[in-house]
Formats: sequence, structure tokens, C-alpha cells
Amino acid sequence: MRSLSRTDQVISSLHKALNTVFTAHSASRPAPKPVVDPGLTLTPQEKALSASLMRVNHVGEVCAQALYDSQALGTRNEALKVQFEHAAREEADHLAWTEARLAELNGRTSWLNPLWYAGSFSLGLIAARIGDAASLGFVVETERQVEQHLLQHLDRLPVADVESRAIVAQMREDEARHAAAAEHAGATSLPAPVRWLMRGMAKVMTTTAHRI
Repeated sequence: MRSLSRTDQVISSLHKALNTVFTAHSASRPAPKPVVDPGLTLTPQEKALSASLMRVNHVGEVCAQALYDSQALGTRNEALKVQFEHAAREEADHLAWTEARLAELNGRTSWLNPLWYAGSFSLGLIAARIGDAASLGFVVETERQVEQHLLQHLDRLPVADVESRAIVAQMREDEARHAAAAEHAGATSLPAPVRWLMRGMAKVMTTTAHRI
């Protein structure tokens, strides 16, 4: 297969960005489908809460697409590029699942998705420019924070919303695997101030996306 030129790679990244932010998505894997007790129903308040939480999760997947694409663009290691692209495809399933669940809940995606994508792409590209070990360390820290965030959502999602809970549980399992793969590939631990900054930025994103 012919390798893409840098110009082609940039054009491809722009195409992916537009698709991620502005088009509907389909998954390569079926969404988790738990057995639903017909006696369990969501109140309007519970439905609104689930929609808000799944919107936050959808934003996280928009950011994941940006991060993995920018890191694949920034590395010169072909094996690592393939690893990033594989993880991005699994994250694309999460994007489609959360998008579909939002529609089922009569919810909407974040109006700020273009901003989330642009910011995450910039961060991923900076990490990639520092070096592959740092870029992989960025993946590990990001995925670990996402795991904790998803665990908190499992605590907050209504018990009756078994569909959303099943999706979040599978997402958490996939994120843990991505973190482990990045560690195995040679990730370096990020300095504590960088980890704190990442947590602070994630807090701003999740708080804002919950409403907007």
C-alpha cells in the first residue's frame, strides 16, 4: 500500500475531523444489549440525567478521535501509528453507541464539539511532537482518567437505565485495554503537574458538556 504524503495525511485528518463532528456514525461492533426488564422505566428526571451523562461520554469520544488521529499523524513509528489507528476504530464504536443512545433518550450532542475536537487534536499533536514515549504516556494517563470518569457515571446512571449502563461498562473495559497497550508499547510516566493539569482540563470539559 502506498504511504500517504504529509499533505495527504493532513487532508485525511481534516476529513476525519469533519466526519467526527458533523456526521452520523455507525459502529463496527453492535452496541451492548442487556436484557431489559419491562417493569423498569425511567422517570423524566432520570431520562434527562442519563442524557446529560451520555452527552458527556459522547464528548469524550469526540476528544478520543481527535487525540488518536493527531498522535497517529505526529509519530514516525509505523507500528505505533497502526496501534493508534486501531484504538481510534474502537473509540469510533463508542462514539456511535453514545450517539445512538442519546437519540433514544431524546438527548442531543454537545454544541461545543468542534471546540472539544480542536483542543484535543492540539494536545495530542503536542504530545506526539515531544516523542513517542511521552505520547504513549499521554494515552495511559488519559485512558486512566476516562476509566475513573466512566466508573463515576456507572454510580450516577439510574438503575433502570440498563442500556446506558451496559454501554458505559463496555467502554470502560475498552479504555483499560488501550491504557495497557500503551504501557506495553513503552509509555513513560508523565510528570505530576501535567497529570494535574489534564485532570483540571477534563473537569472543565465534563462540567460544561453536562449542560451545553
